[in-house]
Amino acid sequence: MKKCIYVVEDNPSIREIIEFLLTEELYDVRTCVGTKDFWQKMQEHMPDLVILDIMLGDGNGLDICNQLKHSIKTYQIPVMMMSANNHLNDVKSKCDAEDFINKPFDLNDFANRVEKYVSN
Repeated sequence: MKKCIYVVEDNPSIREIIEFLLTEELYDVRTCVGTKDFWQKMQEHMPDLVILDIMLGDGNGLDICNQLKHSIKTYQIPVMMMSANNHLNDVKSKCDAEDFINKPFDLNDFANRVEKYVSN
């Protein structure tokens, strides 16, 4: 069965590139434009990985990460945070995500990081 990955990104260009890349890698990719969309999808299906942009139009990826990591139902889901902000140490201190990646990112590095978290 394909591994399911949720991508929460409000920039349509970035969201489409990530969706295309991960679909080519044979993942079941479900995209979300913001926090409301993400939480609705979470009611339907639990993913194997969540990729979160930090700055979203209707909220904050850090808040989503913290909610996921503090819930008994979702704490085990790996989270990868993305940001164009270069203050990753500051971001790392605010949530317990498994990985952090700066935008723009190398597509091969991105795909390798994703595979590391869903190959278990």
